[in-house]
Amino acid sequence: MMKKKKSLDSAPWIWRTVSTVSILATLLLLFGFGYAIKDVIFPEGDSALTTGQETTVPPKNNDGQTAVVDDGKIRMAVIGDSLARGTGDDEGLGFVRRAGNLLKDKGYDVQVLNNLGVNGLRTDALLEKLDEQGVRYVLQQSNFILLSIGANDLFQGGQVLQGEDAPTAEQLAAALPETSKRLQEILKKVKEINPDAQIAYIGLYNPFGDVKELEKPGNAVVAAWNDAALAILNNEDKMTLVPTFDLFENHLGEYLSSDHFHPNGQGYEQIAVRIAQEFQADTSAEGSGN
Repeated sequence: MMKKKKSLDSAPWIWRTVSTVSILATLLLLFGFGYAIKDVIFPEGDSALTTGQETTVPPKNNDGQTAVVDDGKIRMAVIGDSLARGTGDDEGLGFVRRAGNLLKDKGYDVQVLNNLGVNGLRTDALLEKLDEQGVRYVLQQSNFILLSIGANDLFQGGQVLQGEDAPTAEQLAAALPETSKRLQEILKKVKEINPDAQIAYIGLYNPFGDVKELEKPGNAVVAAWNDAALAILNNEDKMTLVPTFDLFENHLGEYLSSDHFHPNGQGYEQIAVRIAQEFQADTSAEGSGN
């Protein structure tokens, strides 16, 4: 009887201990979740490309939007598809980090914010993504925004190679009108999010220029796309097109990764050099950097 009574007396302590451990575990889980999403909502950037003091509390302008800190630092952000993400780069740098390194070598103070590239992203999905709070925050914090989009709309992410019959130029061009219209909407939206930032759109190249059936139709649709993009960009301030068609035209075997669609490290480096050149040309009048 004494042993049974002792067991009953200890039961409340067991439940209190279990409850306390459960509460602590829940608090630890919530803390971990909050820490994990912190970098998405409040990005701190790439420390390897960052020097100087950081702003811990972002200031607001008269419209209640997050204001860009004007301290001479280049704050780079990249958004768009798998090229923006750097897919195929064996060093994982992509053109944004490579361009950041090149500008840093030229004497610029550079910070690369979060990479917002998504594999397989198309223009319609990017339009929706630009409404996300975390994406808008990163773009508002940037003063140099890189954009890569359109290849998945035109080439179905490289899946055109898997078809039994190669598509004609007319079939590839069928996506042009609606896609170029969405590109215009995307650029307008990015500018609304951050009207003060320099925006560079990465032009398309033809990854199938060495495939007999796709060389001419691919060249035709890419040329038409780049012309349409340039016409849009020429009507806007602080927007430029970074051409890539000529970079890859005669160097596909040298600059493409094994998937025959994305650049490899050398290909991304060539794009990065062109980005750095375009940035310096666009900002040379302001006398920043070197």
